[in-house]
Amino acid sequence: MAGKNRAGLGVPTDMTTSPSPAPRALSVLDLIPVRQGQTTGQALAASKELVETADQFGFTRYWVAEHHNMPAVASTTPGTLLMHLGQTTARIRLGSGGVMLPNHAPLAVAEQFALLSAVYGDRVDLGIGRAPGTDPFTSAAMRGHLGDSQLVDREGNRIDPVEQFPQHIVDILALLSPAGASFPVRGGQHVMHASPRVDDMAEVWLLGSSGYSAQLAAALGLPYVFANHFAGRGTAAAIQLYRDLFEPSSHGDSPRTFVTVNAAVGATTKEAWELVQPHVYQMGQLRLGSKLEAQRLVGEDVESVMTDGHRRVGESMWDTWAVGTAAEVADRLREIAAEYDVDEIMIQPIAGAGEDDPLDTAPARVRTVEALAGEFGLERS
Repeated sequence: MAGKNRAGLGVPTDMTTSPSPAPRALSVLDLIPVRQGQTTGQALAASKELVETADQFGFTRYWVAEHHNMPAVASTTPGTLLMHLGQTTARIRLGSGGVMLPNHAPLAVAEQFALLSAVYGDRVDLGIGRAPGTDPFTSAAMRGHLGDSQLVDREGNRIDPVEQFPQHIVDILALLSPAGASFPVRGGQHVMHASPRVDDMAEVWLLGSSGYSAQLAAALGLPYVFANHFAGRGTAAAIQLYRDLFEPSSHGDSPRTFVTVNAAVGATTKEAWELVQPHVYQMGQLRLGSKLEAQRLVGEDVESVMTDGHRRVGESMWDTWAVGTAAEVADRLREIAAEYDVDEIMIQPIAGAGEDDPLDTAPARVRTVEALAGEFGLERS
């Protein structure tokens, strides 16, 4: 993509449309955005429509993220959200993109996803990340330590949950396995399983935005996803590092990965870029260290607060996005799949809402999923 200042939006004016091999699988990442005037319950209702649409069209996965203390995001507790959002689905895989493990005890995570597997069988993914998904104070509060309190061991030494991340991954894998986790107690071994014990273990994925998780996933023989939708840089290097270092394990004989992409479909290219301006503004607020608030609406509501600083943040990121008409976005996804040699693309539908859109729906996000299903030959069941 190249050029800018289309219709005063400061957005690309052209999209390459040369055909490339199509990804064989499409998936959805949902941060469950909360917009101006919308309650959390209404945002969840909108996401329920989104996952049901993706399920009906045969999308492969629907993942929710974990963020805290962010008024614009309702995706806080993936295990609980998936139990609710998956109720009326039949075939789509339900997963976390991801659980931010430093915020939680491994047993608590393992039991949440064992319970999901008890309900949804063999279509549960446990995506795990190392970042806190929030500010340091909220992250400490997640672990029961408000204010200046710190997590310490029995000797009073400070504990950094991030440093324990590799061991906690190993613990979760053991807790979910048929053999369970064991540790020495009074000269013997105590065995512990995640409850309920299920035949269908959740499939564990490692997520990351640097080479660290790529190397860890490779060493453990786990599937891996780089946060391309957020980081936008370093994707190729991280994926190649993962593939080069991968060690076969009981979790997989060969590397498995896919790419996440911010996407929005409009009736025209201009309309599509108008639809993503609330997301551009939100990313600008995040990168500029400004206050986060409920997502702005498409049109005057967002344009009235958009600054050149917000637009510059957008310009630094959107060459990795897929925004335009259905055909343009589909071609861009084919290019990305070919560039990274992956057969699955997970889109984050970032099209915003208008003033007249019902508060319990997200029509532009749903249309993005429906339009791409049509471009890739997926039919509603």
